[in-house]
Amino acid sequence: MSKTVLITGAGSGFGHDAAIQLAGRGHTVIATVETDKQAAELSASHPELTVAKLDITNSDDVAKIDQWNLDVLVANAGRGQTGPLASIPIDRLRAVFEVNVFGTFAITQRVAKAMKRKRAGRILIVSSIAGVRAGIGSGPYAMTKHALQAMGGVFRQELAPFGIDVALVNPGPYATGFNDRMANYPGDWLDRRTADPEDVTIMDSLVKRITVGQLDPADVVKRYVELVEAGETELVNFIPKDILERLSKPKPA
Repeated sequence: MSKTVLITGAGSGFGHDAAIQLAGRGHTVIATVETDKQAAELSASHPELTVAKLDITNSDDVAKIDQWNLDVLVANAGRGQTGPLASIPIDRLRAVFEVNVFGTFAITQRVAKAMKRKRAGRILIVSSIAGVRAGIGSGPYAMTKHALQAMGGVFRQELAPFGIDVALVNPGPYATGFNDRMANYPGDWLDRRTADPEDVTIMDSLVKRITVGQLDPADVVKRYVELVEAGETELVNFIPKDILERLSKPKPA
C-alpha cells in the first residue's frame, strides 16, 4: 500500500537515498532539507520527490507539516559534534541539542498531534549506536542520542493507544561522510597545537574508532524502507543487528 512519507534531513546520506528508494517503490515522499539551496538542488535532480525546505529548529518551517496528511515520519535530520566534555564550549553543546533533541522533538510532536486526530501513523526516530553506548570524544553527540532513546521509548508507549507506532533506528558506523566530518572537524575551538595532549589523544582515538572500517550505508537505507513498510515494528532497531556484539569484540593490536 502506498504511503505518504516525510523524511527530514533528506539532502544527503541515509535520508537522501531512502527518499529516492521509497519514491521508486510507489510511495509519495516529501523530502525535506535545511536550506533553500539544498531544496533547489534536490528538486532538480529528483523530480519524483516533493521537496520542501524544512529546518527543524525553525517553528515556521515545522508548521509546514500541517499541509500534508502523513502516514509516516522519518525523523532523520541530525547534527554531529564531538570533543572532550571538559573542554567543549557550552554553546557548541547547546547547538547540537537544539537540532538533535529539540528540533527532533518539535517535528515529532507536531506530526504526533495530527496522527492522534486520525488515530493512525508511524514515526521513526533516527538515533544511533551512540544512543546506547557512549565513548570518549563522542560525548556531545552521544548525549543527544541518549535523549532520543528516552524520547522514543516514551512516545511509543503514549501514542500506542492512538494507533500510532513509534520506533527508534540505531545505525552503527556507516560510510556516509557524517562520521568523518564529526570526528575530524569538531570545530576551531579545539586547536590541536595548543590543546592538552590528553585531549588530542582522545580525539585521535575517536577518529580511529568511528572512521575506520565503516559499513555500506545501503544496509541502513534498506532498513529505513523495511520499517516504513512493515506491518509492525520493535522499539529499537540496531543496524547491523549485531552491532553491540561487534563493538564488544577486542580489536587486534
